[in-house]
Amino acid sequence: MLAAAGLLSLAIWLVLTFGRGGFWRADQRLAQETPDCNECPDVVCVIPARNEVATIAQTVSSLLNQDYPAAIAIIVIDDQSADGTADAARDVGVGVPGRSVHVVVNEPLAEGWVGKMWAVKRGLAEIADIMPSARYVLLTDADIEHDPQNLRRLVTKAKAEDCVLVSLMVRLNCETIWEKLLMPAFVFFFQKLYPFTWINQPANPVAAAAGGCMLVRRTALEDVGGVNAIRDRLIDDCALAALLKPRGAIWLGLTTSTKSLRVYSRLAEIWNMVTRTAFVQLRHSFWMLAGTVAGMVLLYVIPPAAFIVGLVSDSAGIAGLGALTWLIMGVLYRPTLGLYNLSPWWGLLLPLAGVLYTLMTVESARRHFVGTGGRWKGRHYDGLRSTGG
Repeated sequence: MLAAAGLLSLAIWLVLTFGRGGFWRADQRLAQETPDCNECPDVVCVIPARNEVATIAQTVSSLLNQDYPAAIAIIVIDDQSADGTADAARDVGVGVPGRSVHVVVNEPLAEGWVGKMWAVKRGLAEIADIMPSARYVLLTDADIEHDPQNLRRLVTKAKAEDCVLVSLMVRLNCETIWEKLLMPAFVFFFQKLYPFTWINQPANPVAAAAGGCMLVRRTALEDVGGVNAIRDRLIDDCALAALLKPRGAIWLGLTTSTKSLRVYSRLAEIWNMVTRTAFVQLRHSFWMLAGTVAGMVLLYVIPPAAFIVGLVSDSAGIAGLGALTWLIMGVLYRPTLGLYNLSPWWGLLLPLAGVLYTLMTVESARRHFVGTGGRWKGRHYDGLRSTGG
């Protein structure tokens, strides 16, 4: 029975290797040379922020210091923060030519809205008064440090390929032991779920984005009614990508120069982050949960289990089958590990990361069924939707 499961696991990994858009190559990147950006348009940056005093100043500063030849307006929407986020943002934005910072304290959260989308809605409404000339809107989180060339590269990409959306999965923090184990694995799993090459093909229906850094053509955003249609989506970035792709090309890539400032020093912090949306991604379906658990066991538990059992039972065939599949897994993981300057030996621990993410998904479902799911920054969103309709 273990041999049959091992063969099936190997077959699936071979399909993933050759039939899933080369997701594992991690090769979708913006050009790193400084683009000319001829006739660069004005850009407005919208930053929803709730209790982000630790990072908001660094995020705003990175946008003020962009090497970008046109005007940039930064709108920080303080979403009922209790830690001085608004004051920290105001203190940064003083006296930079061609740049302006506007801090707006948002109204209390409206019923049926996710907090982030409620804040983004307010920010979009301010554009007409603050920078009506803006052709693009940069939607970015309050914990992102943007490379000085980032906006220039995003706009150049959007103009060159006539994209309505250009998004970057920023480099996640990867310093603590838990981050090294789980953050590259998160990126690997995301690429497997949403192959970037498929996303970047206009004729392919697969659509996804990374909410930390999304440059959107303003007219396209207005054509879909802003963020009203996704007001109740916890996984708002992928929902926005699905909304925009029928209206034009979208592009999603990786970067090592624009970075997340969010630090996860403990497993519990990553655990809570994942459990907030994992079961939402499965549309609160028990059957999708069961299929996901079975698939994760088959992909990440069976290969090392076959290798170990084969060694113990002196079954060279089973041990070799497990070792081969485990090796393929590690080889596919290597380019993503390279993004984080981690040794390929970390690939041996991908099964452990897979088990932990599976447990987080199960815990996300448990929290949903006992009525404690979807909690984030003091709010409860368990009744809201995922990316789907």
